[in-house]
Amino acid sequence: MKNTKKINKRQHAYEVIRSRILDGTYAPGQRLIIDQIAKEVGSSPIPVREAIHQLESDQLIEYKANTGAVVLSLNEEVYKETLEVLAVLEGYTTLLSVSYLTESAFEELEFKNMGMKKALEDFDLEVFSELNREFHAIIYSYCPNQMIVKNMEQIRDRLKNVRKTGFLLYPKRAPQSVKEHDILIDMLRRKTPSTEIENFARQHKLNTLKAFNQKEGLT
Repeated sequence: MKNTKKINKRQHAYEVIRSRILDGTYAPGQRLIIDQIAKEVGSSPIPVREAIHQLESDQLIEYKANTGAVVLSLNEEVYKETLEVLAVLEGYTTLLSVSYLTESAFEELEFKNMGMKKALEDFDLEVFSELNREFHAIIYSYCPNQMIVKNMEQIRDRLKNVRKTGFLLYPKRAPQSVKEHDILIDMLRRKTPSTEIENFARQHKLNTLKAFNQKEGLT
């Protein structure tokens, strides 16, 4: 019983800290005060420390000498390298998902992409970005290799946090991203040869990197 309570407290602390990192409450580089968080989540410092170690393995937190636990910061070069890794993973994960996608999945993808078009019309890039994330998450949910999906989601969480605080969204890349989604949906429906699907999905993400390098914006 004690172990169950300990795990529950650790999990609660983990979820609270993680959500605060992802919604920008805790900014990159911000120091995390364990005693303060423990009071806020209603636990002793031990479950909070354990939660922070778990978040460190998720690469959302890092330890700095003479400072302690801080929210991970990504500089521009690391950001670009992370996008390159994500491009490879997205291409392969999309490929693995093809055989499992249902008609319901295609309808969801089309619905999300329509929402992205509406968000563009409303100049709401925050909604656009979240729908873009959900669009790809639909595809990944059909991937049979959950280890790859988990690793990719951790990377996307890091990028999501960085976008909120440093590398902001700009509109020039967004319309092309929506068009690429339309093409990708069509390729998946027609079960285009696997190498073409993988290459297109990978290039879709690399186009985001290209836009960043050109300072045109991110989607």
